[in-house]
Amino acid sequence: MHNQLQYISQGNTVEEQLYNIHKALDNGCEWIQMRFKKNYSDDTFTLAETVKMLCKEYSATFIINDNVYLAKQLDADGVHLGLSDMSVEEARLILGKTKIIGGTANTFEDVLQRTAENCDYIGLGPFQFTTTKQNLSPILGLEGYRSIIGRMKAKNIQIPIYAIGGITLENVESLMKTGIHGIAVSGLITQTENASQLINQLNHKLYVTI
Repeated sequence: MHNQLQYISQGNTVEEQLYNIHKALDNGCEWIQMRFKKNYSDDTFTLAETVKMLCKEYSATFIINDNVYLAKQLDADGVHLGLSDMSVEEARLILGKTKIIGGTANTFEDVLQRTAENCDYIGLGPFQFTTTKQNLSPILGLEGYRSIIGRMKAKNIQIPIYAIGGITLENVESLMKTGIHGIAVSGLITQTENASQLINQLNHKLYVTI
């Protein structure tokens, strides 16, 4: 079963990215999605190579955002694809059946599409406003998650759903009660001054909420 807490990396340089990823790993995060805006530069390969080694050292899952060929080249654990990225089917042909392929969704129709594509998990959002991502899709809020997950249950769709977008520590319990599998956070971990305490609190809320 996939870890319930994902950290989506931030940083405009390799150094910033590595600092933030190392902070997350060092304080108990066991799933890293490497998201780097310079996704097809030489810096990206350097960063990804180092992150892979770090994740191996910490026994953490290593997912690369968008870049399927880099994930293949480095034998990453998997890739996360946006709705406008490469198709899941094509990525599966490149990466093979054993790799994790996650996909973004914003609506129930997107969830149906991702389910049909045989994604391993879905990042569903945004929960609320976030400055992390440009061109933000319509905000879901708690009611959006309740509605979509309710419709999934009615159709017996079983795929892990991660809430994403502007999530704070105070939101976790109410989000988990909607039926999601876990959360994907970025700025929350990047900006904290006490990563150990925050990640412990997040994990406690994720794993004890019914």
